Amino acid sequence: MMLIADSGSSKTDWRLVHPDGSIQQFKSRGFNPFYQSESAIGDEIAFNLKPQLPEGITDIFYYGAGCVNPEKNDILKRALVRSFSEAAVVVDNDILGAARALCHREPGIACILGTGANSCLYDGEKIAQNIRGYGFLLGDEGSGSYLGKQLIIAYLRKELPDKLHAQFKNRFPMSEDEILEQVYKKPFPNRYLASFSKFLFHHVKEPYVYELIYNSFSLFMDKNVLTYENIQQYKVHFVGSVAFYYANILRQVANDKGVVLKNILESPIAGLTLYHQSARP
Repeated sequence: MMLIADSGSSKTDWRLVHPDGSIQQFKSRGFNPFYQSESAIGDEIAFNLKPQLPEGITDIFYYGAGCVNPEKNDILKRALVRSFSEAAVVVDNDILGAARALCHREPGIACILGTGANSCLYDGEKIAQNIRGYGFLLGDEGSGSYLGKQLIIAYLRKELPDKLHAQFKNRFPMSEDEILEQVYKKPFPNRYLASFSKFLFHHVKEPYVYELIYNSFSLFMDKNVLTYENIQQYKVHFVGSVAFYYANILRQVANDKGVVLKNILESPIAGLTLYHQSARP
C-alpha cells in the first residue's frame, strides 16, 4: 500500500492507495519543521494518524511546507519512520508536490497560495527554478498569513473603514495586547494570521477588502511569477485554499498583467495521487 501526503502549515491531506487501486482519505494537523520539533510531529503521527490506518504500508511519499533542505526533510522522515518503520519514506517540499499535481510530467509554472506562498518553474520532472515565499515575516505575499497580517495591521492602526472596523471588532473582540501576544509569543503565528483571511472572504464585496486582496495578489505576481524568464512559454497554475476561494480576483490580476492562468485547485492531493499511481509498474 502507498501513502501520499500533502502538508501545509495548517493541515495535512493523506491518501492511502490500496493494491487494487481503491483509495481512502485521511486528515491530520499540518506540519512544518521550521516551527515544530521532530518529537511533536512524531507524536501527532503516532497518536492521531497511525491508529486510523491499516497495517502493510510499503511506500510513503510526503510533500510538506518547510521541507526546503535535507536537514528539515530528515525531521519529517524520522518522525514518519518512527510509526512506519517498514515503509520506504520519501520526503520532498510542498512546491514539488504542487508542480507534480498541477503539471504532472509537463513543464509549467506552479504556485502555492495557502497559509503560505511559493512558486517554481517545473521542467516536467524536477524543479528548475524556485522563487520562494520566505515565510510570513519576510514575504509570502498573497498568502493567507499575508492577507491576515495586512488586515490586522490596518485594524490596529485604525485604517479600516468605520463599518468594517466595527464588524471586525464585533467578530474578534480582542485587545491589542492579546493580538500581539498571539503574533509574537504563541506558537504558529502564521496560522493565527491566516485565520483572519476568512473575514476578508465574507466581506470581499467591500471595496477596501477587494483592493487589499487585489494588491496582495499583484505583489505575488510581480515577485513570484513575472520574474521567471520566458514566462509566455509556460502554463501558469495555482493550488491552495486562498487561490481557490479568491480565484476570480486572482484571474483578474493575472489578466491585468498579461498572465494566462490554467488550473486553480484547492488541494494538490488528488493530482498527486494520480501522479504516483501512473508511475507504478
